[in-house]
Amino acid sequence: MKITMTLPTPDQIAPVSDALNRILAEMDRMLLGRHSLHRLVLAGILARGHILLEGLPGLGKTALVKAVADIMNLSFKRVQFTPDLMPGDILGSHILQSGRDNTRELVFQPGPVFCNILLADEINRASPKTQSAMLETMQERSVTLLGTTRPLPTPFFVLASQNPIELEGTYPLPEAQLDRFLFRLNVGGLDADTITTILTTRRHGTIPSPNWTIPPTELDNCFKLAGQIVLPDAVARWISLLVSASHPNSTVAPPRIKTYVRYGASPRAAIALAEAARALALLDGRPSVGFEDVRALVEPVFNHRLILNYQARLDNITPSDIATDLVTNISVANLDLPEGVSINL
Repeated sequence: MKITMTLPTPDQIAPVSDALNRILAEMDRMLLGRHSLHRLVLAGILARGHILLEGLPGLGKTALVKAVADIMNLSFKRVQFTPDLMPGDILGSHILQSGRDNTRELVFQPGPVFCNILLADEINRASPKTQSAMLETMQERSVTLLGTTRPLPTPFFVLASQNPIELEGTYPLPEAQLDRFLFRLNVGGLDADTITTILTTRRHGTIPSPNWTIPPTELDNCFKLAGQIVLPDAVARWISLLVSASHPNSTVAPPRIKTYVRYGASPRAAIALAEAARALALLDGRPSVGFEDVRALVEPVFNHRLILNYQARLDNITPSDIATDLVTNISVANLDLPEGVSINL
């Protein structure tokens, strides 16, 4: 059965869009020089997705996550991932305690994952066993230990930082875990002007406190309205074709997909693309998703989901290059739309 949605009214969208852009402005004030990155992070959170921030140490990944938690009034905990970190250090564990009548019982002590925003700092420095402990929390937003399932607070997000895989002492994240991240965002260096501003206005690089924080009721309304943004059939069809075309055995796959890709994106990528596009549309104050929203998100949604072959490495082809090929070759002008659906370009 097809889901039908009613377009939100301008009176509903305007105050929410204003609040979201005020959050974005605070992020830009506290953390200089990365407006595009902040916009994507905010869209990812609004879409209730987890985000993987990749970059070298010292680029402000941790500061970004903490700033987001402060502005949104969300509980925040940080776990520094190290090779000796155990699953119980993240999820929690049972401790044997004595009761008043001298009986002993196992009492659950919640781990740091019981919060709204969990910063998994340098997540790829932990062993695969510890990384796998995050799978249930990211997908089901719950923790199961000794047969008891405990829900995590709502909302719950994992914002993980990752050093480039080539560095020593790192473990590549398994594909199943990567697929649970909505975006993988590259955190690059700052330009000279931005660094000069930091040096002259912020001693020791201290991040200022937010001048404004969003009330919890307003934040709840932002999440609620994001779910009401309409995804037109034509846009949904384009998302579906992009995901289908990412597989080398697809009849609509572009030539470089067939040459360089081993495995394409999963249906979870299509869902991620649709939800994140809704968030971008709301940020811009629009009641429905446009093709431009999807186009802006293909690279961060696909870049960690495409598995390339050895020939791609030899030819210096990256997943980002393949994502660009998809957007270029799968034209919205030639969509094979269902009967009765039209598109205006």
